[in-house]
Amino acid sequence: MHWIIWLYLPALFLPLLLSPRLARLKAGLLSLLLLLLSTWWLIDRLSGDGINSATLYHLRSDMEGAGVGDFSGYIVAYIALVLLSLTPLLLVRVRRFRLPRHGWALSAAFAALLVGATLHSPLYGDAQRLYRQMQPVDYSAVAPEYVIPAQPLARPKNIVWIYGESLERTYLDEAAFPGLMPNLKRLAGEALDFRDIASADGSGWTIAGLVSSMCGVPLTTAQGDENSMGRMGRFLPEAFCLGDYLKQQGYDNHYMGGANGQFAAKADFLATHGFDEVRDLAWFKQQRIADKHFSNWGIHDDVLLDRAFDRFMELSRAGQPFMLTTLTMDTHHPAGHLPVACKGTRYRSQYGNIGLLNALKCSDRLISKLVDRIRASEYGQDTLVVVASDHLAMPNDLSDVLANLHRENLLLFLGADIAPRQVVASAGTTLDSGATLLQLLDPAIDAIGFGRSLLAAPRAASASVAALKDDASDYARYRAFARSLWLGEKTRMLRLDDGQVLVGVQKVQPPVLLEYDAQWALQSVYLENTSRRFDEADPGHRLAYVDRCTAFEDGLADGDWCALLVDSDQGMRLYRDAQLRRGIAVDAPLEPSHGPRPSVRQSRMISRQAQHTGPGRYVLELYASQRPARAFWVEAVSSQRKVVVAQQWVQADSDGRIILPLGLDEEIDDLEIRAWLSHAEKLAVDSYALLPAIRSRPRS
Repeated sequence: MHWIIWLYLPALFLPLLLSPRLARLKAGLLSLLLLLLSTWWLIDRLSGDGINSATLYHLRSDMEGAGVGDFSGYIVAYIALVLLSLTPLLLVRVRRFRLPRHGWALSAAFAALLVGATLHSPLYGDAQRLYRQMQPVDYSAVAPEYVIPAQPLARPKNIVWIYGESLERTYLDEAAFPGLMPNLKRLAGEALDFRDIASADGSGWTIAGLVSSMCGVPLTTAQGDENSMGRMGRFLPEAFCLGDYLKQQGYDNHYMGGANGQFAAKADFLATHGFDEVRDLAWFKQQRIADKHFSNWGIHDDVLLDRAFDRFMELSRAGQPFMLTTLTMDTHHPAGHLPVACKGTRYRSQYGNIGLLNALKCSDRLISKLVDRIRASEYGQDTLVVVASDHLAMPNDLSDVLANLHRENLLLFLGADIAPRQVVASAGTTLDSGATLLQLLDPAIDAIGFGRSLLAAPRAASASVAALKDDASDYARYRAFARSLWLGEKTRMLRLDDGQVLVGVQKVQPPVLLEYDAQWALQSVYLENTSRRFDEADPGHRLAYVDRCTAFEDGLADGDWCALLVDSDQGMRLYRDAQLRRGIAVDAPLEPSHGPRPSVRQSRMISRQAQHTGPGRYVLELYASQRPARAFWVEAVSSQRKVVVAQQWVQADSDGRIILPLGLDEEIDDLEIRAWLSHAEKLAVDSYALLPAIRSRPRS
């Protein structure tokens, strides 16, 4: 955080204490700034680079499987900062030192200081960076550089690719870490050892490291503000990756990793790009392995790498060419983990007793053991082994030490016909790892995606060259092209397929809002806050909004899908379910409309979670302290969004009470209660209950 912010913050307290004028407003704004800075601090502790593309990716992807327990220290510190951020609200009551005659001057000084603090804060810098990255960029100049290899492999070999979690080559620096990684240092001397491998923007976290090294493209979010992984049917479907190519060449592709495959959508990426099998945390849980072999993230590396060798032997005996990819986990930031096999491992360091150093020393032994076993096996001669870091280390207990060292990724290739040597890469990044592997298999293939073989000399203009320039404008074109790989080029036709909208080559779970510019280029894909985005969209753009018909109509809806198209001239057309299933063209002529652009509704959850509900008659009773002034739709649906009860208009009484009778003809495993409201309408439900209806007794 910039040092000048520490001058602004205490200065902001003076106008608050010296003048009662607008005291509540000033206190609220100062608390809000402190809360935002506290949140930035926590994110920076996790990302090492403030709020960046990795932050956006993880916020929009499935966070299930994250080892939150490893960051408990940061979380406690963040809670303390949040509490401190609320202190300005308490100072409103302080009456000493007040100068009531200078209230307006002090308020103006507060406003000036607040603006200055915001502009000098890392929040503003990160917002500028993300804004620049998300701007539309013409990538036509670099599109011809995207390479899809097609020729057959000259020498198909089995491949074992071992990714070491945050295992950068910097840890092999004997001056900084003497004797820390003797086994990997030995393997580096026996391998084709690439030096100065950087991480381009969009490749600095685990899933991005896998994408960049295997696909030769940086990982970006989809067009617009959004890549909600649970709502995208396929992961970068237009990308052509190493797994896709090897699959075409008759390879079987297998992955083994100790973490949850759903975290950051690793399993979706692998399944989309040629992998036949993904063995992740769920698979290891099914093997009845003792709890002591699991950490907050998943299975420990000793068990993982032993099982990886067993899998290598099984696949080798089968006789089919294969690539086996494995990803370690025990060197994850901030402090690492020690598996059972390394409980006695200790590294004596000038930096003190640091758990991460012990984990690194253990990883050195376990990874080298796997490599040695593979090379010594009867199948070693036919196997190419890759040992690589997935990305540079994120903030950890050694960050202060690493900050003063030359940072570089690890990239080793070992094989019977690979002569040991060290190559200093010229403008090389992890984008080039897959292309280098292919050239080792076949000298005639030296590129995949934007990746270029590190063995090629001299290096041609490439994404890696652009990424390492001080001027980011050239690299922005490569990022823009990579963003287009989520949807493809043919995005003017929309079709409903099994409850999902086919946009280009991508299937998206509605609700979805698509925004097109005047040239019919798809500008944005919005999957969250779609009703607000609809109202705030550029009036000069054409919009296509797909959701349940209830979002657009007041009449009784049956749960069908509809698509509303509007253009800059207020032309409008509503397409219904049957038309959507046949396919609609967003550039088709629309019907003229008079008046303002219509507002749309979006469903909001009332029930806190889905619940199992048997057939019968029920009464939904809820109390809302905040509710719309007019009637609104409430419906009971399954979590798969299939309407199971006819929707009903409701309106709260003067006490905020709503009673809705519901009838279920069959058992529902995942019943949810939702309301349909525009983004401007508020609904705050204090309590609700779904109760069996009590039938009245007949009178005698």
